[in-house]
Amino acid sequence: MTKSEFVEKLATTSSVEKKDVKKVLEAFTEVVVSTLKSEKKVKLPGLGVFAVKDRPARTGRNPMTGEQIQIPAKKVVKFRVAKDLKKAVL
Repeated sequence: MTKSEFVEKLATTSSVEKKDVKKVLEAFTEVVVSTLKSEKKVKLPGLGVFAVKDRPARTGRNPMTGEQIQIPAKKVVKFRVAKDLKKAVL
C-alpha cells in the first residue's frame, strides 16, 4: 500500500477530507521522528513500539573478495509489533 492509497483509505474510513488526513499523517511522522531523537521510544497501543537501539561494532566479510572488514557501531530504529496486532494478522 502506498502513502496515497493509505491516505485515501483513511479518508474514506473516517469521513475526513484527504488533505486533512495527509496533514495528520505528516504531523504524526514528524512527532515520531522527533520523539525517537529525544526519548528513544514511541509506544502505540494496539500497534506496537518504535525504539532506537544501539548496534555494536562487528567484523563482517566483503562478499566479493572474502576479506574481513570492520563494520562500525550505529543506531537503528526497530519496530516491535503488539501482540494483539500479531494475533489479528497472523
